Amino acid sequence: MTEPAYLSSTRQAYDTVAADYAELLRDELDTKPLDRAMLAAFAELVRTPETGEVADLGCGPARITAHLRDLGVNAFGIDLSPEMVAIARRTYPGLRFEEGTMTALNLADEAVGGAVAWYSTVHTPPAVLPTVFAEIHRVLAPGGHFLIAFKAGDEHRHAQRGYGHELSLDIYWTPPELIAELLTGSGLVLDARLIREPDDTEKPRSGPQAFFLAHRTP
Repeated sequence: MTEPAYLSSTRQAYDTVAADYAELLRDELDTKPLDRAMLAAFAELVRTPETGEVADLGCGPARITAHLRDLGVNAFGIDLSPEMVAIARRTYPGLRFEEGTMTALNLADEAVGGAVAWYSTVHTPPAVLPTVFAEIHRVLAPGGHFLIAFKAGDEHRHAQRGYGHELSLDIYWTPPELIAELLTGSGLVLDARLIREPDDTEKPRSGPQAFFLAHRTP
């Protein structure tokens, strides 16, 4: 089966920028108390022995995976980019990382007690998001929790340069109302929403940032 073009271009782009991306964003959470608050709330929900493993989907160089680990979560990472996975494995040898795509996760039904998609859907065409959320619902155990961070808005940009490299990468800003509709349409229950304005470390053109917490019904 031929791979969708957006997956190939996203993989190639992040393979290209992996090292510089990891360095530039290494300490990004330090200046984002609201982002950390959502991660802390998610961690409290999944930090129980019966939860089992928690998947960081689109983990990149694993800064969020490691942050969750530091919060006491039994986290592992999955990413589309082999170079990102390689950096994650070198940086955090005590954690597990796998290559994979959110549209077809190599996980059994109800395999994880929690999942995070931290800006990892921003390169996914909106028409594909129902497939992504259906996969997340499939792999979440009953009662499992899901945290998504995304760019709030209604815009599509094509980047030809990023992190000091030439690349070809589509970026989507998605209306929060649409994400809420798609989450509930996949069978998840929405628990909380946080939408914040871009802070001093972000370009004003980045626009509002959104964080949604949801769960699969027990």
